[in-house]
Amino acid sequence: MSMEYLERPIDRHFAGFVCRQAGSGADEVFRLIVSMASGAVGKGSSCLDLSGIAGRTVIYGKKEFLLPGFDELMALLKSSSVVSFQEGEYRPLVLDAAGRLYLYRYWQYENELAAMLLQKASEAERSLDEALLHEALLRLFPGEADREEDLQKKAADVALHRLFSVISGGPGTGKTSTVVRILALLFEQPGEGKRIALVAPTGKAAARLKASISGMRSALDCTEEIRAAIPYDVATIHGLLGTIPGSSRFRHSAENPLPFDTVIVDEASMVALPLMHALVTALRPPARLVLLGDREQLASVEAGAVLADICRAGEAGTGSPLSGAIVQLEKNYRFRDGSGIAQITRSIIAGREDDALNLLKSNVLSGFSWQKTPARKELVGFLSGRVIEGYREYLDAGSPAESLELFERFRILCALREGTFGVSGINRMVESILAREGLIAPVGDNYRGRPVLVTVNDYSMRLFNGDTGILFPDPGNSGAIRAFFPSSDGAARSIPPERLPQHETAFAMTVHKSQGSEFDRVLFILSPFEHEILTRELLYTGLTRARRSVELVADENVFAAAVGKRVERRTGLREKLFVGYKGS
Repeated sequence: MSMEYLERPIDRHFAGFVCRQAGSGADEVFRLIVSMASGAVGKGSSCLDLSGIAGRTVIYGKKEFLLPGFDELMALLKSSSVVSFQEGEYRPLVLDAAGRLYLYRYWQYENELAAMLLQKASEAERSLDEALLHEALLRLFPGEADREEDLQKKAADVALHRLFSVISGGPGTGKTSTVVRILALLFEQPGEGKRIALVAPTGKAAARLKASISGMRSALDCTEEIRAAIPYDVATIHGLLGTIPGSSRFRHSAENPLPFDTVIVDEASMVALPLMHALVTALRPPARLVLLGDREQLASVEAGAVLADICRAGEAGTGSPLSGAIVQLEKNYRFRDGSGIAQITRSIIAGREDDALNLLKSNVLSGFSWQKTPARKELVGFLSGRVIEGYREYLDAGSPAESLELFERFRILCALREGTFGVSGINRMVESILAREGLIAPVGDNYRGRPVLVTVNDYSMRLFNGDTGILFPDPGNSGAIRAFFPSSDGAARSIPPERLPQHETAFAMTVHKSQGSEFDRVLFILSPFEHEILTRELLYTGLTRARRSVELVADENVFAAAVGKRVERRTGLREKLFVGYKGS
């Protein structure tokens, strides 16, 4: 079986650097394997799994290479002076006994993160007032005897008793409401240990968590003193750790740990291996860590599948102390059992292609509809009515704050970034449709109503990757166009368009960029051609961005292929999370 390898410039430079260090022992096959190890990180894996490439023909540029079998590959790499096979040696590459080839830094991330999480998972909180906690659990999780509600109470109990816990569940399963109650439980306990940090991977996810906690505090069955003490300020992980301009390091580390007793991380599935390593490294040894997230969502854009690996390790039985640290919430309070979104996403995550196709074609699902992908020449006509209906309201808004609020009601999501059916092509069509309708006047980039998506972190502007804003006339500045973004107090803050960090038009956005966001209605467009990025996790993530309804645009064969395909991220973290695992 042959496979094509597309080398990035960074992979080529890394392979050249390593081969120069290796000297005469580095032949073309060795150089290709080193480049592929770097390329694997670029595709989201933390390592290159030799069992997946052994004995295969690799098409590399204009050449073809028949790679040796697994044992020969292992021997080739073990014989190299730039490959470590024993812990304690520093070399550019690390090979473990299972045939995983790592860049040293990613091997270090995995090993150290696994050790730190296992240490935390092995330790229990010993200073709790158990009688007080028992009473508070009954009060804050009252009445309902069904199994799903008990899982929320169990999650809170686990989070209080352990220094490391995970609360996993899909949208609408009550992760945030559980966390608000966990915060109340912590503040009701006597003594110190009340320094709590709430964080999320992106500014938008942080703003959503803050709004949710702020709104939920008033409904808690607790004293006004406890209610007032519950924090609701939420930072990004980068902001909490303290970025250092021009450096990949952070101000907070093992040498300068974070001053918190509890750190709660929302949208943990979005946190990449390097960032999770940095966060856990910066915790004080007695600090409590709680991860919230949806294990079925797409993993981080960068390398690793940390949340999924932790959950799978915890599921695998009693071999890991994680087995009691993970609670999966099941009852969905947003998508009831009859919800079309709930029904089809269950089939998608289970990989049941026939069931998912039957549901797709039934067109009787509540809150879910399906259309076949139109031909290219018909796409503008297909989009016109949907786009005008979806975006007219926010474009007719009388103030920046109203426009921002209304813009969150509808969004177009795409699987791909480029091409006619990708974000770039759809955004151009939407602009043309809205201009023809007279709703926008897209002269240049800085026109009234243009939605913008920030694509990099800019701490000086307090704008972060994933933040969404709208260009709108500033009522307090003679109607000059400014970029308005939601602020934590519910108003809108603005900056001049020329001060915007790197950004793009956001009538349509990729599913990856939509993580951490929710919209009332979603139009979800797949490419008419199968693509490696189309997986069941991408389908699930896109469909569950909708609070009320979603329309999926997809050909049956493309949809079925995506349901049958999982995201393939090669990592060794799951195995390392078993006590006594010796990977190298």
